[in-house]
Amino acid sequence: MRRMDEKGVKYYLPVDSVIGDKFGNDANTQIVPSGEVPDGWESMDCGPESCKAIRDIIMGSKTILWNGPAGVFELETFAKGTNHIAQSVADACKQGCFAAVGGGDSVAAVKQMHLADQMSYVSTGGGAMLEYLEGKVLPGIKAIKE
Repeated sequence: MRRMDEKGVKYYLPVDSVIGDKFGNDANTQIVPSGEVPDGWESMDCGPESCKAIRDIIMGSKTILWNGPAGVFELETFAKGTNHIAQSVADACKQGCFAAVGGGDSVAAVKQMHLADQMSYVSTGGGAMLEYLEGKVLPGIKAIKE
């Protein structure tokens, strides 16, 4: 974050979190400010204020790179943040935004919501996609070029 600050890169962190007292759909939940998770609880999803801010950012974007869900989307209790992001990205694509979704969990989330066909690009190779964007030479691409 220090390096991003030095370079003037904008980044956003969740301001609130949905927490649970256990890892399960039957967990007790609370919404708390991010970073204020009490002992015995776990942060499981981004909260409603964070979802609103994320949607505003997404809807104002021309290009989106999404790698990683916002929470434990496999559990319905903690899927709202990830589902909200997926729907927001699909809505942005309808307005002409280019969105690349990378990584097995992100792809699973957009498929679970039946939104994969509304994204510009979907790849289960999230780590490889990030490495490619960093400028690293990927073995498969290197082999094809040689």
